[in-house]
Amino acid sequence: MKPNHDLPVAGNPDDIHQVPATPASEEDLSGLADFDFMVGSWQVRHRRTDPGKDAWAEFNGTSCTRALMGGAGNVEDNVIELPSGTYRATAVRAYDRTTGLWAIWWVDGRNPHGRLDPPVKGCFDDGIGRFYCDDSIDGNPIRVRFTWTYGAPDRAHWEQAYSSDAGETWQTNWLMDFRRD
Repeated sequence: MKPNHDLPVAGNPDDIHQVPATPASEEDLSGLADFDFMVGSWQVRHRRTDPGKDAWAEFNGTSCTRALMGGAGNVEDNVIELPSGTYRATAVRAYDRTTGLWAIWWVDGRNPHGRLDPPVKGCFDDGIGRFYCDDSIDGNPIRVRFTWTYGAPDRAHWEQAYSSDAGETWQTNWLMDFRRD
């Protein structure tokens, strides 16, 4: 899929675009290059809130992504400058040639040996990537959604949202705006 050079909005938060349950083909390479736009170094502007809260914190960071496995994977090294202190985190992405889906794992440097969150899985459609998983917060089940959009080669946007009602409604709790170094 070619990048859309007009940065689209992240999509309707009520849009429940589900991940396909069956493999797309024996070897689906259609999404192999979907995260190529992230390779390189970025300045990042974060906005984050705690679930159920109205107050947002804004802070900076940096990100550097490197392709792996011949383009079927990548690793993103993040420096996140929270108001309470800077930490590092890593996103690991891998493409499944059988399903045509990407999986994304998040490793938080503040607790690198802690529980690894289940990967969000999904794909890009018309320049918007939507990725989902089921997880829990404080023992309560939630649905997690990552939304990726990108425009010109120097811009990208990521959002994380939670749903406590199986995707009927969503609360966005983290936004990241990427600008090339």
